[in-house]
Amino acid sequence: ERTYSRVPKSITSLLHHKLYIKGQLAHCKFALFHNTIAIPIIPLPFRNLANQKKSPSLIPPSDPSAMAFVFRRGLVVLVVALINAALVVATSLATAAEISSSNPLLLRGEEGVRDCSQYPYVAPTTLPTDRFSFPPDFVFGTATAAYQVEGAANTSGRGPSLWDRFTHDFPERIADGSSGDVAIDHYHRFEEDIIRMKNMNMDAYRFSISWSRIIPYGKRSTGVNKEGIEFYHRILDLLDEQDMDAYVTIFHWTTPQALEAEYGGFLSRDIVSDFKDFADLLFEEYGSKVSKWITLNEPWTYTIKGYEEGMFAPGRCSVWVDRACRAGNSAVEPYIVTHNLLLAHAAAVQLYRQKYQREQKGEIGMTLCTFWFEPYSDKIEDIDAAQRSMDFMYGWYMDPITYGNYPRSMIDLVGSRLPNFTTEESKLLKGSYDFLGLNYYTGYYSRNNPDVDPHHPRYRTDSGAIMDGTLTRNYVKLYTNIASRWLYIYPEGFRYLLNYTKDTYRNPTIYITENGVSDEDDPSKPIQEAIKDQRRIDYYHSHLQNVLMSIRNYNVTVKGFFAWSYADNYEWSDGYTYRFGLYYIDYKEKLLRYPKDSACWFTAFLEKPSPKVQHRARPIRAALPRSLHLGY
Repeated sequence: ERTYSRVPKSITSLLHHKLYIKGQLAHCKFALFHNTIAIPIIPLPFRNLANQKKSPSLIPPSDPSAMAFVFRRGLVVLVVALINAALVVATSLATAAEISSSNPLLLRGEEGVRDCSQYPYVAPTTLPTDRFSFPPDFVFGTATAAYQVEGAANTSGRGPSLWDRFTHDFPERIADGSSGDVAIDHYHRFEEDIIRMKNMNMDAYRFSISWSRIIPYGKRSTGVNKEGIEFYHRILDLLDEQDMDAYVTIFHWTTPQALEAEYGGFLSRDIVSDFKDFADLLFEEYGSKVSKWITLNEPWTYTIKGYEEGMFAPGRCSVWVDRACRAGNSAVEPYIVTHNLLLAHAAAVQLYRQKYQREQKGEIGMTLCTFWFEPYSDKIEDIDAAQRSMDFMYGWYMDPITYGNYPRSMIDLVGSRLPNFTTEESKLLKGSYDFLGLNYYTGYYSRNNPDVDPHHPRYRTDSGAIMDGTLTRNYVKLYTNIASRWLYIYPEGFRYLLNYTKDTYRNPTIYITENGVSDEDDPSKPIQEAIKDQRRIDYYHSHLQNVLMSIRNYNVTVKGFFAWSYADNYEWSDGYTYRFGLYYIDYKEKLLRYPKDSACWFTAFLEKPSPKVQHRARPIRAALPRSLHLGY
């Protein structure tokens, strides 16, 4: 009942089954959950007869006929209640029967109301020990993306998207041949999902809005989908009800297929005006409810995976890169796509600042991803290669939005294949962010590559650097690899990156909009084993430690941290083969949600005690290795 009282009444029908049976002399109350059932049965005559001096109106216990009546009446009501309850519980316990009932993590997990009281939480012995190790206004949250979680691909007026077409036409390009048509059905279950986030003590939720769900055919002139607009209003209203901030991504890699068919999506500058119209509609509809706007999510990943390697939609690349690509040019298209992404970003930021920001009082920025690159050796050519790697992945976007142009190394090495900004475009780009969203997962070695094939140019070789996490120095890898092939755990790189950002890009306000680690999906592993993810807990704590060190020791302005992801979801070309979530999704059984150890860890780590603990900032002293790159 205490758990039940925490849930807003507007969504309790989604979270609980309650059965009340009241009689004159007996009262049975049932609280039903998918994984646990509590049935406190209290025959009121027995309880009150024990205190009959305080209740003189009750039937005296000395009257045998009355007591017989009480027993008969109470027994009948009780038996009927138990039979009805058994019928209700039979279906809800079918799945839970496969899981060990002794596992405390699964108690009430599926219904989204988290009770971590039995989780053996041990507070970290090194900083950060809890949320109050960070500044008082530091925001903690979790994140998702529309195509990865929503599902409902053909529901309520949503139009076809770029990823719909890619996964349906080329299932062989996806590791398990799957699509995001259903994903984890967040579209129908967002209420319970947001309650789970709140119960983990998260302050904010970062999510993206599906362009195809709002404007099915891409152009505002072709009409908007009112059901889609209302869907995101419901999400934002629930976040407000739960006192959680909304961090909204405008573009997370899914353009309407109609725009791809008409002019090639971000290969054409025509998309800038359509993107601006889409953003305008979002600002108009949701601006008063959104704390932070993010124009683009990881434009580097979208560009390179989609137009250089051909692994993501639309699957374009040069034939010598991958014969599976039916069209594309890995030497030219990545630079065109990024150029148009940056122009679309600048147009949306200008619109927001001129038309909406003063009244709505929100902020707008962009989310970028980058690895941290360590030079492979102490040789000057490898140190320079590491800097070029940073320029080609991070500076490609940070230099234009900070200084108005591409990095000098890219201008020199890419030459005429790199588009130019006009004076007006450069002016719009310069300073076009109130905050920087930063996604960090991994670190790589970088070494000089003098043997570039001049007959097969491509982005990957233009930098003249080999960027590889599998390289070893002194026969030792940079750090250990986990499930995802590209992810090498290097928490110190996070600190070096934050310090580098402060020094190189005028100390911007930073929100860590993604950080996390994957597990490989193993269908043979029981759920009670799959949710044990101590490695993920260690990953988060070590990365949070390095964030805190940058804040306290180097005065980097980091204002928040978002864990990727709230739950396991559709991981693009990897399909459902990797799991990044704090919640385990049972893809075989109704997409049931089960909290992992890491969800309980965050619940305890982010607990807000009363009275509030006062924040006391002090430098963190840890014996961590110095970076070979720029001395951070």
